[in-house]
Amino acid sequence: MRMLRPCVLSAVLVAALSATACKREAAPAASTTPAPAAPVPAATTPAATATAPAQRVFAQEELDQMVAPIALYPDSLLTQVLMAATYPGNVADAVAWSKAHPDAKGDAAVKLVADQPWDPSVQSLVAFPQVMSTLSQDPGWVQRLGDAFLAQPGDVMDAVQRLRRAAQASGNLQSSEQQKVTVVAAPAAPAPVVVEGQAPPPPPPTQIIQIEPANPEVVYVPSYNPTTVYGSWPYPSYPPAYYPPAPAWYPGSVLAAGLAFGTGVAVADALWGDWDWHGGDVDIDVNRYNNINLNRQIDASRSTWRHDANFRGDVPYRDARSREQFGQQRLPGADQRQQFRGNDAAHQANRDRARQEMERRGFEAPAASNRQAQERAREAGRDIQNRPGGLDSRPGQGGAGVQRDPSRERARETAQARTQQVSQRDASRDHAREVAQQRGDRAGTHRDAGPRTTHANAQQRDHARNVARGAQAQHMQRSQANQPRLQDHAQQRQTHEVSRNNAFEGARHPQQSRQQLERGQQSRQMQQRPQSQRSGGHQVQRQSRPSHGGGGARRRG
Repeated sequence: MRMLRPCVLSAVLVAALSATACKREAAPAASTTPAPAAPVPAATTPAATATAPAQRVFAQEELDQMVAPIALYPDSLLTQVLMAATYPGNVADAVAWSKAHPDAKGDAAVKLVADQPWDPSVQSLVAFPQVMSTLSQDPGWVQRLGDAFLAQPGDVMDAVQRLRRAAQASGNLQSSEQQKVTVVAAPAAPAPVVVEGQAPPPPPPTQIIQIEPANPEVVYVPSYNPTTVYGSWPYPSYPPAYYPPAPAWYPGSVLAAGLAFGTGVAVADALWGDWDWHGGDVDIDVNRYNNINLNRQIDASRSTWRHDANFRGDVPYRDARSREQFGQQRLPGADQRQQFRGNDAAHQANRDRARQEMERRGFEAPAASNRQAQERAREAGRDIQNRPGGLDSRPGQGGAGVQRDPSRERARETAQARTQQVSQRDASRDHAREVAQQRGDRAGTHRDAGPRTTHANAQQRDHARNVARGAQAQHMQRSQANQPRLQDHAQQRQTHEVSRNNAFEGARHPQQSRQQLERGQQSRQMQQRPQSQRSGGHQVQRQSRPSHGGGGARRRG
C-alpha cells in the first residue's frame, strides 16, 4: 500500500503538469486565431469607396451632345457661357434685351445692363451679340447645359477636351489670326473608380488643348456646324444640334467643314472668368470683375467662382445634390422687406390680439384664403335654402314667407285654366272656320246659278257666323261663371294677347286665306253687275252705279 501511494501521487502530478502544458499551448493558438481576420476591413474598404461617388446625372454621350455647339469657343468665353447657363431665367431676359439693342456690344453693352437684376456672368455675355443669338435658339438646351455644369463640372470639361481633340484630328482646329491653339500636358489624375454594373469611365486625357484669342483685347466668336467639324460623330442616337449664326455678324461666310469667324468684339474687362484646367474650377480675375461690375465689387480673396442661388429664380435644380447644396436661398435684406410690409413680430402679435377679441365678441374670423371664403359662401347658401320658406322666410319681407306658397299655387292653377280655355276657344273657332269654308266652297261651285244662289250663300254664311258667335258667347259665359273675378281679368288679358298673336293665322294656312279672298271678290263682282242681269232677264236702260265698297273689277258678261 505504501508503494502504491507514491505511484498514485506521481500519476496525479504528471496529469496536472500535462494539463498545464496543454493550456499554455492553447493560449497562443487562441490569441493568433483573429489575426487572419484583421485584414478583412481593409479588403472591403475599396468596395465601400467604389460606391461613394454620386450617381452621374448625364452620360458621356449626352455631355458631348450638349457642349458640341460651344466646345471650340475660346476658354474664357466658354467658361462665361457655362457660368451664365446656370441662370436660365437671367439668360432669357438678357436675350430679349440684346434683341432690343442690336447695336450694343463690348464693354459698353455690359455697362448698360449694370442695373439689371442678373448675375454678373449673364451681364458679361451681352457684350457678344453672336453668342446671345445662339443661346436664344434653344432655351431648353441652355438649362440642361447649366444643370450639367453644376452637377458634373469636371465631366463637362472632359467632354470639351474630347471634342477638341476630334476637331484637331479632323484638321478643323488650328491657330489662326483670330485665335491661338495650344497643347499642354495634362495634370496627373487619380485612377478612375470602376463602379460595378456601369461602363468603365474613359481614361483621363494626357494632353489639354487650350484656345485663346490671338489678341487679348479682341475676341472672335467662331461659328461652325457640329455635325461636320468633329468628323464622324460617335453617338448616332445623340446627334449634336446646329444653331445657324446670325448673318449680320458673319457676312459672306460659308460654313463647309471648318470654322468661320465674323466681326471681332473689342473687350477689356467683360471676360473675367477662365477655367483652371489643372485645378478643376473657375478662376476669377478680380481686377477685371471690379472694373466692369462697379455696383457689385468683390474682395480680392475671392478668386474662384461660386454659384449664387439668389439669381436662379423659380427654375428648379435637376439633381438632388444640387438642390441640397444650393437650395432656394433668400435674397439679402429679405428680413427688412418683410418688416417694411408689416410682417414683423409686433404687427403679427397685434393681429392675433385683434382676432381673439373678435372671436370673443362673437364675430367670425376673416377667411385666411380664397378657398376658405368660397367654402363659407357655399355653407351660407345651403343654410338659406334649408331655412323654412327658403329665401322668402327672411325677416323684413312684409310678413311674407311661408304664406306665399298658396298664392303661388293659385296663380299657377289660374294660368293653367286660362291656357285650357284659350285652347278650347281656338278649337271652336277652327271648327266654325272649317264649316264656313265648306259652305263657301259649295257656294263657289254654283256661283253662276244667279242672284238667288248668291243670296242663299250669303244667308248661309251669316248663319254660320252667328252660330260660331253664339258658341263662343256660351263658352265665355260658362268660363266666367266658373272663375273668380281675378281669373276673369287675367282671361281677358290673355284673350287680347291671343287675338293679337292670331294675326299670323293666315300665314299658317295660306290656302284658306286665298279661298276666303276669292269668295269676297266674287261677292263684290255680283253686286257690281247691271240691274238688268239681277232682275232675271228684264233689261233696264240705265247704267249701274259704281260700288262704293271699293275693290274688285266689273264682271264681264
